Amino acid sequence: MPIFPLLLILFFTIPLVEIYILIRVGGVIGVWPTVGLVVFTAVLGAFLLRRQGLATLTRMQRSLDQGQLPATELVEGVFLVFGGALLLTPGFFTDALGFACLIPATRRIMARWLMSKGVFVARGHVHQAYTRRRGPYPGGDPGHTIEGEWEREPDSRDSVAPPRDDEDDRRG
Repeated sequence: MPIFPLLLILFFTIPLVEIYILIRVGGVIGVWPTVGLVVFTAVLGAFLLRRQGLATLTRMQRSLDQGQLPATELVEGVFLVFGGALLLTPGFFTDALGFACLIPATRRIMARWLMSKGVFVARGHVHQAYTRRRGPYPGGDPGHTIEGEWEREPDSRDSVAPPRDDEDDRRG
């Protein structure tokens, strides 16, 4: 199915579902508790988004430090952004989808499923000079010392004559 008709259907269907659920919940618990619940889920979602985002960023950095491509973490980051946007949208249906994107277990399952379907393809490698724990290091191996003798050579700028004044030569 082409993507545009699917997005068009979702664009009209999701708000109708949200309105229906909000009316039903408001009829059961009242208007103000419903509004309070919607605001509470937005605040809780923002807190969880920050916490999960930092945890994912830490795992991504750890993967890079080990010389591995952080493919799963990058896809999880996409889900975090998507989940955060859904949680900021008022409504219980979008909040449920947003929380599913923020829960680590479900987020990893969704990320691995999408990667197995080829939606996100990770190719490439991390340059070995980046790794901190396993070398090689840009400046050499930190555990290996090379002994030798050295001598400071005079700076070539010290032996250059000072510039002379060309105006005196032009006058004379």
